[in-house]
Amino acid sequence: MPATEAGPLGLLGGTFDPIHLGHLRLAEEAREALGLARVRLTPAGRPPHRDTPHCSSAHRLAMVRLAAAGNPAFEVDDSEIRAATPSYTVPTLERLRAELGLARPLVLILGADAFQGLPDWHRWEEIFTLAHVAVANRPGHAPHGRRWPGVLSPALDAACAGRIASDPASITGTPAGLVVPFDMTPLDISASLIRDLLAHGASARYLLPDSVLDYIGLHHLYRRN
Repeated sequence: MPATEAGPLGLLGGTFDPIHLGHLRLAEEAREALGLARVRLTPAGRPPHRDTPHCSSAHRLAMVRLAAAGNPAFEVDDSEIRAATPSYTVPTLERLRAELGLARPLVLILGADAFQGLPDWHRWEEIFTLAHVAVANRPGHAPHGRRWPGVLSPALDAACAGRIASDPASITGTPAGLVVPFDMTPLDISASLIRDLLAHGASARYLLPDSVLDYIGLHHLYRRN
């Protein structure tokens, strides 16, 4: 459902193949740390930088809806699933701007690794004109000034100059353009781990919501043929 609040809207995209507790915890901690009104989960239909997903877009969307159902601050955006084009972030942000207007703060939520790879994204520099970028870091590894964990490319380092906000509340005063670090509880969970466990008949319980695990079992997903 579309968001109606005037507060900042967080955006978390991904293949979600399948969605798991690491994704949900990232969304929840970003919501709390950054004062987001809601977080919109957007499963990719045709991810351009990854291999073809193991599950169909319909199954991945259904699992995201099940995972989001228990949190009133989460909503699901199926626009990239419905689109016939590759799932690039900038067109999604442009569509949200057309939907929500130019004044509402939009916050793209990324892990540190994804952030460091931003220059490989399609039209990546335009992201800063459309949204803030929130970067999740492990506790104790948050950047100070322009010092980030790992090494940024010269292009990304230059793009971040003058954008890093030390106070998360600053995103409420402008619709886009800031880079905001926040701490996240480290959870060593990945979709590839879950797929591997399920393919070998091992338990994946407590790595993803029970509703999603039940759906996977009902539809015999991720099993070896």
